[in-house]
Amino acid sequence: MNLKDPLNSANVNVTEVRHFFYTQAFADGIRITFAILLPALLGSYLGYFDVGLTVALGAMVVSLTDSPGPIIHKRNGLMAAAAATFLVAVLTGLVHANPYLLGAEITLVTFFFSMFVVYGARATSVGNTGILVMILTMDRKMELENVLPHALLILAGAVFYLLFSLALYRLRPYRNGQRALGDCIREIASYLSIKADFYNTSSNLEENYNRMVAQQIVVNEKQDLVRELFFKTRQIVQESTNHGRKLVFTFVETVDLFEDITAAYYDYRSLRNLFGNSGALDIIHESLKKIVVEINAVGVAIQSNASFRKGFDYDEEVKRIKTEIDAITVDGRDSKLVLRKIVVNIRNLLTDLSNIEQYFETGIKRKRSGVDHSHFISHQSLDPKIFWNNLNFESSGFRHAIRVCLASMIGYLITQIFHYGAHSYWILLTIAFMLKPAFSLTKERNIQRIVGTVGGGIIGVALLLLVENKTALFVLMVLCMIGTYSFMRINYLVMVMFTTPYVLILFAFLGTAFKQVAGERLLDTVIGCAIAFPMSYWLFPAWESQQLKINMRGIVKANALYLQKIIQALLGEKISVLEYKVARREVYLNSANLSAAFQRMLSEPKSKQGPRSQMHQFVVLNHILFSNIATIATALLAKEPRVHSAELIQVAKKTYAKLEESFKKFGDEEELPKLRDLPLTEATVSADDELMKEQLNFIYSVSKDIDKITASVV
Repeated sequence: MNLKDPLNSANVNVTEVRHFFYTQAFADGIRITFAILLPALLGSYLGYFDVGLTVALGAMVVSLTDSPGPIIHKRNGLMAAAAATFLVAVLTGLVHANPYLLGAEITLVTFFFSMFVVYGARATSVGNTGILVMILTMDRKMELENVLPHALLILAGAVFYLLFSLALYRLRPYRNGQRALGDCIREIASYLSIKADFYNTSSNLEENYNRMVAQQIVVNEKQDLVRELFFKTRQIVQESTNHGRKLVFTFVETVDLFEDITAAYYDYRSLRNLFGNSGALDIIHESLKKIVVEINAVGVAIQSNASFRKGFDYDEEVKRIKTEIDAITVDGRDSKLVLRKIVVNIRNLLTDLSNIEQYFETGIKRKRSGVDHSHFISHQSLDPKIFWNNLNFESSGFRHAIRVCLASMIGYLITQIFHYGAHSYWILLTIAFMLKPAFSLTKERNIQRIVGTVGGGIIGVALLLLVENKTALFVLMVLCMIGTYSFMRINYLVMVMFTTPYVLILFAFLGTAFKQVAGERLLDTVIGCAIAFPMSYWLFPAWESQQLKINMRGIVKANALYLQKIIQALLGEKISVLEYKVARREVYLNSANLSAAFQRMLSEPKSKQGPRSQMHQFVVLNHILFSNIATIATALLAKEPRVHSAELIQVAKKTYAKLEESFKKFGDEEELPKLRDLPLTEATVSADDELMKEQLNFIYSVSKDIDKITASVV
């Protein structure tokens, strides 16, 4: 069999493109494009093109808030955005003729709406809507009596988009959930593909660790999105329908699959030393890659609402690898116990996969999961006190709002001093949407904005020079619109490369010289980026190295509490499934937060990064730690509770104590829960216990390394 990574091959790249058309991102692109075009085309057909264009503007700006999530959040976000666009449109219309009043409005609006970042991502998008409608209407000349009608037309567009989006949801209430679940499963397949590469003796272990940590961030984001969608959507969370129960059941099995993938961890360097020349690792690698293809196919089928057929017989696959591994001769002591354990892990993965595939079976009467969903979702408070409590320089949201406000004022002054074009508001547009709370994100956006504008500008000008047919140009513009709104939340660079031709073709239809517009857009983008970038560096910067210790502390605590469940199981206590899953989720969440913060830190100036190599080692060691804890947890929870040997319990307690030491080094007054000091009794030691002893000693060694790094960093 060809061992080439199926998720990175050219064939799969073609498959990825094909299945992009089934994603939520593409569905969003189609929906937003239609909602913007319909009012404009209808207005043009009826002879009221300006009216249609204004209504389309309202639909376009509120679409920024229509991100994936529970329907109640989407509805509330769209309603808040509609109100914000109306109020800001009225205010801008009243003051636009007076440059001083307009400057004051820019100051207030950019600061106020940028502070929405303290309420989370959806509230931030609502704030961006308010800023955007101000920027897009500030250069529009209108008489005082036209201000309210103009604002009402924008509101009409916003309300139209709100009703249109909600109507589409009502038609297919489970479709968003299917897409999100399928996407999550496919990312888990990518994670397993990386894990499989550890068994490829020609791969670089360090690179594999980096890829695995980065992919874990993606998987965690996808899982959180599915949780939000499922557990905050009434039809699904109540599991009142078979479809809702089917989605919840499949997601629960998907999370268990991810844990079993995570738990399938071993000391890969040691494995290569023991079995590198035996061919055993090649057998495992090949089998895992087959499972990767299968999981990916399941994700695609759910995502595209299609049927699924197994690619191979799972029981026969387990028998095959067991037979082949049993036939392998290993020099020295009998070390095949580890290999047999890996075979058991593979069998567990295939069992999880079979459970997930029940999604496609009909005639199954599913019971409610009985899961207390409230423990697995977060709630964002919208209390006004949060806004007021963040009005100080200790708040990163406040510092961000100050940066956006001052940078926007500088951009506005430049447009007032140098009258070089008709669309100088693009400078403000660039500034407002380039500046992010973290320097690393601002830097990344600036680079992508300039590269995307140049590339998109070349494409746009080429299209306008080569294509003269108006119908063909309109089709190309629509395709660029779909590309813009499809990639809006998943790839900023690609979005900008679609946006620039879309804007150039639109202005060409409006009768503006497109070459002049292209040059002006590039210049405004460069000026905006030139203002935004230094502001993010010099003005109250938020460096990730300063925040990283909070994330480091969080993962040490989460790992300790996760280990506590293992100690309870070793003592013979029956572990609550709910408590265990909550502890597991906290580990995944804190690990993803730490990894994401570290990745952002790497794009910051080296002088601001802190001990880079040590922090990287800390990230990897904690991933190794919880992977090994998950390995032991999977083995313990699969069997009836029993008291294990005192030696195993003592090693686990030593590891907990070491994590407790690391936690205290962060200087917080909070203390970890104390372990119960029960009398230890002798217990029968099985072959599995011998392997568990090795794993516990290994995680104790890892915990000591974590403590050393913590001491040096803190």
